[in-house]
Amino acid sequence: MENSEGVKIESTVVTEEPLISALDIALFVVIITVAYFWYFKRDKQSSSSEKKPYTIQPSSLSSIEQTSNSSFIKKLKSTGRSLVVFYGSQTGTAEEFAGRIAKEGARYKMKGMVADPEECDMADLVEMKEIQKSLAIFCIATYGEGDPTDNAMDFYEWLQNGDADLEGLNYAVFGLGNKTYEHYNEIAIYIDQRLEELGATRVHEIGLGDDDANIEDDFVSWKEKLWESVCSHYGIEETGEESNIRQYKLVDCSEVLPERIFSGEISRLKSYENQRFPFDVKNPYLSKIAVNRELHKSGDRSCMHIEFDIDGSKMRYDTGDHVAVYPKNSSELVDKIGELLNADLDAVFSLLNTDEESSKKHPFPCPCTYRTALTYYLDITSNPRTHIMKELIEYASDPKDQEKLKLMASSTPEGKKEFHEWILRDNRNIVHILEDLPSVKPDLDHLCELLPRLQCRYYSISSSPKVYPKSIHITAVLVNYTTPTNRVNKGVATNLLAQLIPTNDELPQPTIPIYIRRSQSRLPPKSQTPIIMIGPGTGLAPFRGFIQERDYARKEGREIGEMVLYFGCRKKDEDFIYENELQEYVANGTLTKLHLAFSRDQPEKKYVTHLLEQNADELWNIIGEKSGHLYVCGDARSMAKDVHSIIVKVVMEKGQMTNSQALNYVKKMEQQKRYSADVWS
Repeated sequence: MENSEGVKIESTVVTEEPLISALDIALFVVIITVAYFWYFKRDKQSSSSEKKPYTIQPSSLSSIEQTSNSSFIKKLKSTGRSLVVFYGSQTGTAEEFAGRIAKEGARYKMKGMVADPEECDMADLVEMKEIQKSLAIFCIATYGEGDPTDNAMDFYEWLQNGDADLEGLNYAVFGLGNKTYEHYNEIAIYIDQRLEELGATRVHEIGLGDDDANIEDDFVSWKEKLWESVCSHYGIEETGEESNIRQYKLVDCSEVLPERIFSGEISRLKSYENQRFPFDVKNPYLSKIAVNRELHKSGDRSCMHIEFDIDGSKMRYDTGDHVAVYPKNSSELVDKIGELLNADLDAVFSLLNTDEESSKKHPFPCPCTYRTALTYYLDITSNPRTHIMKELIEYASDPKDQEKLKLMASSTPEGKKEFHEWILRDNRNIVHILEDLPSVKPDLDHLCELLPRLQCRYYSISSSPKVYPKSIHITAVLVNYTTPTNRVNKGVATNLLAQLIPTNDELPQPTIPIYIRRSQSRLPPKSQTPIIMIGPGTGLAPFRGFIQERDYARKEGREIGEMVLYFGCRKKDEDFIYENELQEYVANGTLTKLHLAFSRDQPEKKYVTHLLEQNADELWNIIGEKSGHLYVCGDARSMAKDVHSIIVKVVMEKGQMTNSQALNYVKKMEQQKRYSADVWS
């Protein structure tokens, strides 16, 4: 037999039964005593480690204050606030919008605070009615296949499963989504409706921001009408005070010891020198680049096959998961900002929240140098939003530059047009703005406060853990393009990855921080279930992992179902990635059919969607008659929508259904996870 530790215990046969001696009793007492102390000491150590996680907090924050962080109601009451703005953010935009709303609350006699629902006890919403003229605003993003963001997941589930009485709660919701995705703003819409069902009062209609168009414009338009509704609902008037109040104050840290200065870590100081499992968004794993090779055979574009070494990390992934890569900005752009502002980039500083009650003490890990902040923590390549234009006005010494910024910061039709053309259409980032408006010289610490956080980039994993348990593969196209102002913009992550080439000598191998994000896209539980995969270009990535996994099962002697792949690229001799691998899978029978579309190898362009229309019988045979699974990966803006329309049409024609019945059939496939889309815009 075995004990609780899995150690085999040999049994002995006793031939005599003598009376229990004093020695037996003594040994028994000793054993019981040792077991007692061992068990409770272990329990105490475990409890201690759970209660005292390593966190970076200002020394002035007491342990008592830390334990009360989850009660946002206590903070509101103790500081005389009536406005709380919650955010559900995956990329930082929703958090940024929440901060802007909370800041503007002062103009309407509503002192506000920003709150992360993951760090709050959301059941306290029932107590909001105890605060006079209180308001809760929710800036909520939807991502993936209609999923809540990671930090809003618990709140979403609480709304789904609970029945709290929210009568007396006043609220408003702004959603962040993308119309190219099927589940456009689904989470925000649900939260808006669910709060009303639970008795809360909607102060202003829901706002739906579309990131495929101009989400900044959507937000500003909604926000202006929000404050009109707030004034009407509470009988208050705008104070008219237009002030650019700093949220953070500059702290000189020139005397801080070098070992206490952040150098690019995401959260924990020296985390890359002392790696600790588990690895996640706040604690990524510093992975070595094991392989970095070019997949394109010719042409002026580049597509990289990269393998991250995770041996010894204890990290595990499933086929279909995503890997997050933490990039850094190019030194060329960082140095340019230093030159334009005549700033010492190696000065050590910190930004400390002026709101002492805020749980967010710094906008990014502090203290650090300006060079570190601009390299690792701040997004300096995206298009700045209108509130940054507004904050830059005071730093413009030329009246023409000042007027241009004022116009772009305004909500007038002329201002929106100018912002759209000069910032969005011409694709200017903060470096370009400082170059083209030379009189604008903001304080570097203020600019660091204004710029959004640099976010990790997600890639579909193109390998199977059954075949590659010690590495993660990705397939990434190098992003480089020329803007209307004849500047060359470069993808932050892909251009960094392109430089990380492993060497064959004994020099340290290049590394980059990563972590694994779980995906909803999964192979069917039964290996016999037939599947169709549609993945043009790098959309092939997750299906490479699917095919590897089924091939592994076949080699083990298990029965596998049909695997049909639709792949497309421009030219067979240029960008047919993984060609030899795919042809080998066809030859050994793992890949049942390989449908190829090379759009520019003939006079008339040919895409995978054309092939799908030609193979309606095959599609229906697998998804209709055999209840197989269908997967789509790639461009959400056109390809994924076209595929969806074709599938509905096939179901109508081959399944002899009406349009309504076909739509319901496809919707049911999605609910059953038989139709999965891993797409991006």
